Amino acid sequence: MHFSLSEEQQQIRDNVLKLCSQFDDQYWLDRDTDGEFPEAFCQAIADGGWVGIAIPEAYGGSGLGITEAALVLQAISESGAGNSGLSAIGIGFFGVKPLIEFGSEAQCLEWLPRIVRRDDIACFGVTEPTTGHDTTRLKTRAVRDGDRYIVNGEKVWISTAQVANKIMLIARTTPIEQSEKPVDGLSLFYTDLDHDRVEVREIDKMGRKCVDSNQIFFDDFEIPAGHLIGEEGKGFRYLLRGLNAERVLIAAGLVGLGRAALARAVSYANERVVFDRTIGKNQSIQHPLAANWAQLEAANLMAFKAGELYDRGESCGAEANAAKYLAAEAAFETCTNAVMTHGGMGYAKEFHVERYLREVMIHRIAPISPPLLLSYLAENVLGLEKSY
Repeated sequence: MHFSLSEEQQQIRDNVLKLCSQFDDQYWLDRDTDGEFPEAFCQAIADGGWVGIAIPEAYGGSGLGITEAALVLQAISESGAGNSGLSAIGIGFFGVKPLIEFGSEAQCLEWLPRIVRRDDIACFGVTEPTTGHDTTRLKTRAVRDGDRYIVNGEKVWISTAQVANKIMLIARTTPIEQSEKPVDGLSLFYTDLDHDRVEVREIDKMGRKCVDSNQIFFDDFEIPAGHLIGEEGKGFRYLLRGLNAERVLIAAGLVGLGRAALARAVSYANERVVFDRTIGKNQSIQHPLAANWAQLEAANLMAFKAGELYDRGESCGAEANAAKYLAAEAAFETCTNAVMTHGGMGYAKEFHVERYLREVMIHRIAPISPPLLLSYLAENVLGLEKSY
């Protein structure tokens, strides 16, 4: 176990931060105001070769690991881009893992280089309105009809669907009552998201205004049979293989967001004078921020421990889930304290910390909530009985 970055990893972090400096706080404040998708930022990240960092070289990527991908997303978030920057580009980092592992050689050769170059923009269609985190109960149906599947159903909280031309979609191909286990009968597809054949309805939400969240409605939506990933009925298992990577990447990004908030709080505390002294001299200001630093660094160690285990092909479910839990809680506390450190000005958009607080909420809730993370750890680490 290593506790410091290698020279190559440090260069990755430094280069991404340098690139992100072209998109300053004003850029992200403007996007938070006008809601315009940050395509210029996304294309710059793609042009820098960062989207493909964990994609094999044979498919146009750099062939590095989840650890290096986590460094990229953390630097993006830490630069001040926050969750908007992470979510705008993140699907290319963790959404394609099932395709890399279970797609055919022909599929990978055709689709992955286009994602790396950002010729294609993908979204991830999993969550549904009536099932929440119970993915095995998904109701969207894909019925085989010759050389195609006919899809009916709906998805919700699908990020970037307004700008995406591709979708990674999971749907039930065998009714659950005909499946041996609830996890059976779900299939995974990577296909065109034709906006003329589906309804994509944007959700007005709390934060991350420039990265759309949506409901998607499928009504006799056709998918070519060749767009099925792997074997029919094994899609849920394919998703599970990528969940630990997703946990690591989101945890790293949350630490980055917490660091951005902490840096602004410290800067303000060193400058703001009340009663003839800077407020940073007061322990009531110092101690919460010092605790936040400790919490963020502890979460960071867990995230990169999980990333290293993942890249070595070792079991990392406990570490990845713990990392996501710790990072979300630490980032939330830090963003809250950053607002409180600013006092009334923490409520003003020009100081950015209110945006960080709004943005931290989405990954505190999703893709898995704190209670479910704790339930996983209780069952799989502590050996307690399943509670749900």
